[in-house]
Amino acid sequence: MNVKTKLSDCLRPLVLGALFLGTAANAAVQSIDKVVAIVDNDVVMQSQLDQRVHEVQQTIAKRGAAVPPANVLDQQVLERLIVENLQLQIGERSGIRITDEELNQAVGTIAQRNNMSVDQFRAALTRDGLSYDDARDQIRREMVISRVRQRRVAERIQVSEQEVKNFLASDLGKMQLSEEFRLANILIPTPESANSDAIQNAAKQADAVYQQLKQGADFGQLAIAKSASETALEGGDMGWRKAGQLPPPFDRMLSTMAVGDITQPMRTPGGFIILKILDKRGGETQTRDEVHVRHILVKPSPIRDEAKTKALAESLYTRIEAGEDFGELAKSFSEDPGSALNGGDLNWIDPNALVPEFREVMAKTPQGKLSKPFQTQYGWHVLEVLGRRATDSTSQAREQQAMTVLRNRKYDEELQTWLRQIRDEAYVEIKLPGADQAAQ
Repeated sequence: MNVKTKLSDCLRPLVLGALFLGTAANAAVQSIDKVVAIVDNDVVMQSQLDQRVHEVQQTIAKRGAAVPPANVLDQQVLERLIVENLQLQIGERSGIRITDEELNQAVGTIAQRNNMSVDQFRAALTRDGLSYDDARDQIRREMVISRVRQRRVAERIQVSEQEVKNFLASDLGKMQLSEEFRLANILIPTPESANSDAIQNAAKQADAVYQQLKQGADFGQLAIAKSASETALEGGDMGWRKAGQLPPPFDRMLSTMAVGDITQPMRTPGGFIILKILDKRGGETQTRDEVHVRHILVKPSPIRDEAKTKALAESLYTRIEAGEDFGELAKSFSEDPGSALNGGDLNWIDPNALVPEFREVMAKTPQGKLSKPFQTQYGWHVLEVLGRRATDSTSQAREQQAMTVLRNRKYDEELQTWLRQIRDEAYVEIKLPGADQAAQ
């Protein structure tokens, strides 16, 4: 597998199902560019579409699948670009910025996952015909989209203690702790407030796709050609999911299915979904790593801009390094209401429950040491790692896992609803030749 393929896998955690799509250095230069879609206050250019289509074609070819007709692929890729563009515009309006330091950290992490230094990573990109500057720009965009989703989707998801208890007491909760599935999906969407005719039409389309699959059609090719899911251009591949992360009735259905099996089309809030089990794993008791960490969080405000907030975090770091008590400074300065009164102590925590930036800094910080100030979407942090341990699935760990599963389940559903909402509410005029033009 070459670096370009590995890089796609590394970027996937930043945005659920995102492809790494750089610019080929030897791509044909367009003498005259043109607009293929107007998207609110921005546009999608033909050159952007051509670059993305080229990368998707390469990805499909590497999987050994047949590339769908050009007009089908163009429309699918253009729709992906439109939705990405809308999220980037939201990020711009919200003032979301990725600093060079954060970007450098992200690039370093990706290089590390490929077992390379940054210089080796840059050289490998060049060998694969990718521009390092374009790669950095794409990583920056994916980070902006990730933060937009955290603000607009993840932060409004609430899971109650009673929901956690009910989940752990259920047969489904017990099953969730033992088995994991790698899934692919095909989504035939239904519009918001769809009438019965639209729902019936979508049901017929889904059934037609299902019949093709039963007759041996390639799932990945049909996903690329027919699916409206965010993972369509990856052949519908959703990665590994627990049964409890899936909406009913898929959660119970999968336990009785074998690898390679396909579900019948099932109605969900977003439309009709068909799932395929690509692989299974798990079932045995596993240990997991936990970290005992404390932190101080300071946030920008109307009276303290970003620069002053960063300066405050740096000042607190210097004071702690000089010998002042971390806990007392946390009580006085930290703006994390959940930990400030406890001297910033987050107790033992599963790293997977934390935002990526916090998790990555925590992983690099030795036990008993202080991190340098760093930024997440919540503000500027200084953290100290107090301990690390591997634990069995204790009751506390199971509760945290259940909380994560329930949040992920709600997140997946809420994300698809939110993406459809911003797409429906946007003004979009498609100017791609051969495509139906739409102004919304």
